[in-house]
Parts: sequence; C-alpha cells; structure tokens
Amino acid sequence: MLKGSDHRRAEHPIAPLFLDRWSSRAMSGEALNEAELMTLLEAARWAPSSGNFQPWRFLYARRDTDFWPAFLDLLNPGNRIWAEHAGALLLVISRTHYDGDGRACTTHSYDAGAAWQNLALQASLSGFVAHGIGGFDYERARRVLRVPAGYAVEAMIVIGKRGDAAGLSESLRKREVPSDRRPLAQSVCEGPFSL
Repeated sequence: MLKGSDHRRAEHPIAPLFLDRWSSRAMSGEALNEAELMTLLEAARWAPSSGNFQPWRFLYARRDTDFWPAFLDLLNPGNRIWAEHAGALLLVISRTHYDGDGRACTTHSYDAGAAWQNLALQASLSGFVAHGIGGFDYERARRVLRVPAGYAVEAMIVIGKRGDAAGLSESLRKREVPSDRRPLAQSVCEGPFSL
C-alpha cells in the first residue's frame, strides 16, 4: 500500500495520518458492506458544526444495489471510468437555513466539509480509498435523487477498497501518487491579507 508519508514532507510536526491520507483512484471493484460504510458515516457524524446544527446529509448507493446505476450515471465520463470500480458512491448535501426561524446557515458548506474530512480520515485509517469529486451533474443529482429546496448539493465521494493501479489508464496511473501541497507561507498570513 502506497503511503502518503513516503512521498510527502510536512514543514512542521503533524500526525502521520494527515500525510498518509490521499485520494487514490485505484479500487478493487468490491462492494462495501453496510457496516463498513456506516463506520465511515459515523466518523462524519462527529464533525464540528456551527451551533451544533450538523447541516450535512449523505445520500449513498452501495455497489450492486438498485441505487448504484443512478448514482454512477451522475458522474462525468472522466470520473466514471475509474469510479465504476468503487464500492460505494455518496452525494454530500447541506442544509442552507436553520430550522425554525429560517435564518441562513452561512457555514453550511464549511461544516459539510468538516464532515467529509472526518469520513476521509476514517476511510484512510480503515484501509479504504475515499476520493471527493466535483465532476458530476449537480442539477441532475438534485433532480434524480430528489434533493429538496433548502439543501445545497456540495460534492460526491467515491469510496472503495484499494485496488491495483495497473487497472487504470496510463494517464491516470501517472497521477496515482500522493499529491504535494504548496508551502504553508503561501496559504497563511498574520494580520490582514498579504498573500
């Protein structure tokens, strides 16, 4: 198994988990069972959120179930070619307004991102691949999966058991390494914006 810490170097001391997690596209084609998927979603459930509102929701289809074709059909061709070997597909949505008073939840996307990160880290710890994507038809996802008004369609997550990169196209095999990050100094500044 390719570990991110074999290719990445942190500028400051952090837990290896953050370097080891990466978004592979090589998956085995085996279905995730319900217990395996629920473990990942349980980790997502414990993400922090503004006012503990927990605006995230996850719609999912496991491989070889009745819902699988509908979820797979939402993906752009470039993602579908490798994601068809996943064990589960998830759509992340978030509630845009608080219950009761109708105030906008300005942090709904931020909070849903925290839930996705928890899921991604748990997947890595569990030996699974979790790859977030934006390459799908958002409007069709809303319509086909009956996402109601008041929810934002955020992203999809492709989850699977690790597979052999030899099964990927040559262009995808070249990308099948943990990606690096820009230097920290290009992302943070003390005080007003000066990047």
